Amino acid sequence: MTPHEPPTNPVAQLRLVVETEDFDAALAFYRDALGLAEKAAFQNEGDARVSILDAGHATLELVNPAQRAFIDQVEVGRPASPTIRVAFQVPDAETATRTLVEAGADLVAPPTVTPWRSRNARLNAPAGLQLTLFEELETEEERIQRMGFGTTEDRTNG
Repeated sequence: MTPHEPPTNPVAQLRLVVETEDFDAALAFYRDALGLAEKAAFQNEGDARVSILDAGHATLELVNPAQRAFIDQVEVGRPASPTIRVAFQVPDAETATRTLVEAGADLVAPPTVTPWRSRNARLNAPAGLQLTLFEELETEEERIQRMGFGTTEDRTNG
């Protein structure tokens, strides 16, 4: 294995499961306004419903309190994050933000260029989720060349 080759991942999919009181409104927001394709939907007795929406490539981003505070300061200008925040990479943060606000999201902070070279917006959305919409402004190869970026392995072996 080369230094930057990831180990084989035994996890095939990350699925975030969110309970919502207004299922139809949340489905319209995430499927229709944000544009997540519906992969499957199931209904059971008593109007029990689930819709599985394809959000593309999934990652789990772990941050410590200091990094969460830094991200909040950059994106919002004040503490704003709950324990869990969902981030969606979009091709155009300005357009996606406008679309989701028109679809019912509350704007927490408009698209802002971050030190890590992305344009991020913060929204409060249906199903009690806080969202970050992010548009990458440089490639991963460009970013990894800058100070402070890389992997934990790079920092410990560096």
